[in-house]
Parts: sequence; structure tokens; C-alpha cells
Amino acid sequence: MTEGSTATGTATREKLMEDLKAVVSDAEELLKATAHQTGEKIASVRAKAEDSLKTAKARIAEEGKEMMDKAKSAAKSTDEFVHAHPWKAVGIGALAGFVIGLLISRR
Repeated sequence: MTEGSTATGTATREKLMEDLKAVVSDAEELLKATAHQTGEKIASVRAKAEDSLKTAKARIAEEGKEMMDKAKSAAKSTDEFVHAHPWKAVGIGALAGFVIGLLISRR
């Protein structure tokens, strides 16, 4: 992962967190407003909460799609590497298994 993509990923996660915080804030405002009042103010707060929910859901769906695309790309690259270099892949797998075995046996 490059430094630019890390910064982009961090900014995206921060934006997602901001959206989720806005949803929580709007939901709290809705609860407070509905506790004592009815009418136009409640309708306004509900509309604001619905907009925040839509935005948050869209961002979550976008992030999920992006993560899925990255996972598919990684799987494809791994598959291509294994097909191009089968013995290297076997060696790497054996070495990883050996190291994991050593770490587990030390406990």
C-alpha cells in the first residue's frame, strides 16, 4: 500500500466516522424533540435524521464495495503468482507454517 493510498483510506474512514457521528447526533436530537413536542419541529428533525442515515448508509456501502474490490484484486494477484511460481508458493507456505509452528510451540 502506498503512502497516498494510506492517506486516502484514512481520510475515507474519518469521513465515515463523521457521518456516523452525525447520525447518532441527529438520532439523539430526534429523541429529545419527540419527548416533549409534536408538530413541525419533529418533522424537521426526523427529515434531518433520515438524510443523515441515507448518507451514512451510502458511505458504508461504498466502503464495503471498495474493500471487496481490493480483496478480489489481492486474491487474483495471489492466484496469478501461485500459477506462475508454484514451487515458490509451496516454499513460502511451508516456511510460514514452520514459523507459525515454532511460535505456537513456544507457548
